[in-house]
Amino acid sequence: MSYLGVYDRTIFYNPTSKYCVISVKTSDQSIPQKARSAYHHRDHLIRFVAVGYELPRTDQVSMILDGEWQSSKHGYQLQVVSCEEIVPQTKDGIKGYLSSRLIKGIGDKTADLIVARFGADALKILENEPERLLEIKGITPSKLQDIQNSYVESRSLRDIMMLLSPFQVTPATAMKIYNHFGAKSVEILQNNPYELCQISGFGFKRVDAIVLKGDCPPNSPMRIHGAIYAALETQKNEHGHLFLESEKLIKAAAQLLNEKIPLPQMRVRVEEICSVLDRMILQGEVVSSNGNIYLIKCFVQEDETALKIAQLLSFVPDHLDIAPVLEQIRSKLGIALSQKQTEAVYMAFRSNLSIITGSPGTGKTTVLRAIIEVFRQLNPKGKILLAAPTGRASRRMAESTGQQQACTLHSMLGLLSEDEYMPKDKSEETLDAAMIIVDESSMIDMWLARQFFRRVHPSTKVLLVGDADQLQSVGAGDVFREMISCGKIPVTRLDEIFRQKKGSLIAQNAQSINADQSNLRYGDEFQFVKCKTQEEAADLICQIFCEQVAKHGIDRVQILSPFRLEGLTAVDQLNRTIRELVNPSQNDLPDLKVGSRYFRVGDKVMQTKNGASASNGDIGFIREIQHDDTGELKVTIAFAEDRIAKYNLEQMAHIELAYATTIHKAMGSEYDTVILPIMKSHAIMLKRNLIYTAITRAKEKVIMVGQKGMLIMAIHKNDAGRRKTMLGERIKKYLNALALKQKQEKMAS
Repeated sequence: MSYLGVYDRTIFYNPTSKYCVISVKTSDQSIPQKARSAYHHRDHLIRFVAVGYELPRTDQVSMILDGEWQSSKHGYQLQVVSCEEIVPQTKDGIKGYLSSRLIKGIGDKTADLIVARFGADALKILENEPERLLEIKGITPSKLQDIQNSYVESRSLRDIMMLLSPFQVTPATAMKIYNHFGAKSVEILQNNPYELCQISGFGFKRVDAIVLKGDCPPNSPMRIHGAIYAALETQKNEHGHLFLESEKLIKAAAQLLNEKIPLPQMRVRVEEICSVLDRMILQGEVVSSNGNIYLIKCFVQEDETALKIAQLLSFVPDHLDIAPVLEQIRSKLGIALSQKQTEAVYMAFRSNLSIITGSPGTGKTTVLRAIIEVFRQLNPKGKILLAAPTGRASRRMAESTGQQQACTLHSMLGLLSEDEYMPKDKSEETLDAAMIIVDESSMIDMWLARQFFRRVHPSTKVLLVGDADQLQSVGAGDVFREMISCGKIPVTRLDEIFRQKKGSLIAQNAQSINADQSNLRYGDEFQFVKCKTQEEAADLICQIFCEQVAKHGIDRVQILSPFRLEGLTAVDQLNRTIRELVNPSQNDLPDLKVGSRYFRVGDKVMQTKNGASASNGDIGFIREIQHDDTGELKVTIAFAEDRIAKYNLEQMAHIELAYATTIHKAMGSEYDTVILPIMKSHAIMLKRNLIYTAITRAKEKVIMVGQKGMLIMAIHKNDAGRRKTMLGERIKKYLNALALKQKQEKMAS
């Protein structure tokens, strides 16, 4: 139903999500009794509460609110689906609207000048000819841009939320759509909602189910277009592929299109899909490379990265005699380098791009320390940057090398995620460094690789360090392995275990697992506890966790599970169970509910998204939950003694319990003790590189709980299939092209 009313007051407003709760006053007697405010006012108008996004918060306009009444713990409220502003078409009415602060950049004085100049046509000018506002004294081009952006964003975001109400999207998702499509968002949603399939989080099936309720035919080119995009996005997000062969893409699109079509005669034919795909290729909406179909963004990421890598490899650095310096540093640091470690040091100075790979315990850190010291001796004024994909990995890098300036790749590049950027003025400039060393490089996906290499100057030395046998990157692509396997980049493989001299069963068993050998050695630091059922395994894990925490402290013990949701030994269930054991509820400290999750003071938690306060994967403890001076709820989280961050409710959406976490999420991290469930119910996930990655997160102790036969099965099971990417081939192609160009230039001169 629709109701005419006027803004009364703001009860709540979130400037980030634009979500607001307002009190509305009206004379409409159809307002339900239980929705009416119990307080009486001198104007004798009815007050009720309306909830929505970017609702007008000024009494200078009337509004028609359309929505549904819903009961909540805060009372009976109108959940607004659509809102239409009614601005009085008089000079005073328009002046009141413009000066209401609904539009940023227009205050009382500017509103007076606009109305004086354009009269009752002021809003039409703002809507259709905004450039004419430059006629007003004090409105500069930059200020006009702010006014336009505010006006368009305010109206567009509200219109988007209204159009997307059948999709049940969050305000953050609506903002994501607006950021992707801009001012065309509403037009696109009205004319072709399948365009949403370009955006992560909008699956084809979700959009398709709603669109098909209308009059859209199953073989509509618009629908086929959306299915092709969706098939490519699904393969990228779920399987890490950068492209699909055209035949496989057509097959995947057909499956999406016909899955819910019961009648054979109504199903979409392959010929119809081929026709739309051909048109998309011709119009440049997707890229076809030798029959491989890429999303444009994926092709650009792969192609540009390959070119930048080739340029680095083509740059011939000055010859440096590092032998005497290296000998001095060996004596200074008291380190003995093996032949391969020595080769790795020389390699880092012979080429502007090189790779060191090896499992834990093979001396990668020792080599890094030597390289850094040699570089500082030879180039004392040269700037060196150390980085890693995660905050924990970068801090570990700083500690192990003795360099305090290591940071995350994201912060070094001014990035938050694939869809967000930090507000840095120089985020596009070439990185100011003579040498850059990146640890845990196997975690780098194609998107991050492009962001990194496009910022590296060809004369900068780049050293990538990592373990090629770990799990592949979470994001699409297989950058580290492709660079190693292309055969054009100098690579040193460290395979001698130095920790073995200290009796490290973890390092020895990791090497055995990589060699497809299941005759592992067991002892105090590498244990396997047998059990038969999930219930028994969960009980044992909880018992072992509490015992290890009592001995070593909760910050040094971590459970890593292959699964997040399914079963008693999955991450979510273990987190809930263990929290009740180590941090039970206290009457004077109520739980904080955020969505479907609950938090308490003392909880061990993890940041799940890069942000200004913490990086993805950072682990900390909740120290305080209370309202600040403005009445806003704040959660204080200590990630370290010198890293304390405060979170509001919206930011807590990126925090989760961390007594247990997934093996994928633990990549780039190290823990003193790792507890690992290996159950038959995990069989689909259990592969060699998963087990290898899990046990190599432990520095001192690994305790596996489960069925021993499943461990042997996992060790002998082939790792995940090769991801579809042509990075290595493109690197070789560009190297050949650059070599030919250099040869032609030499002949011409």
